Amino acid sequence: MYHTLLFFHMIAAFLLAVTIVMYSAVALGATTSSRALFVADRCWDVGGLGTLIFGIWLALNLDQYDFFDFWILLAIALWLVATGLGQSVQRRLGGEDVSAVNAMHWIRTIVVIALLVTMVWKPGA
Repeated sequence: MYHTLLFFHMIAAFLLAVTIVMYSAVALGATTSSRALFVADRCWDVGGLGTLIFGIWLALNLDQYDFFDFWILLAIALWLVATGLGQSVQRRLGGEDVSAVNAMHWIRTIVVIALLVTMVWKPGA
């Protein structure tokens, strides 16, 4: 069961990375269509939900981890921050100052990297 959960958790994390890469390309000046950003946003929706569900399931499935371990709570908090920043980027894209939208995207990117670091090194575990 562990390997199956980990597989789906990693696939979901890959979908989050797709969103970050696509928005990074736009922030760096690549031209894109609203349809491509729609796909990127749906990748975040599916990937975000998948990482949360399968990540919690993984934590509950393994005896060595507890849901209330520091690194798991930190990962959930970072996930919430990244999702909130992403929603702000989506709402403001096209209608507001591009530099503000880009700044929020890059902050979200840093938060996602912090999330990845948390998942790999598991501080407090």
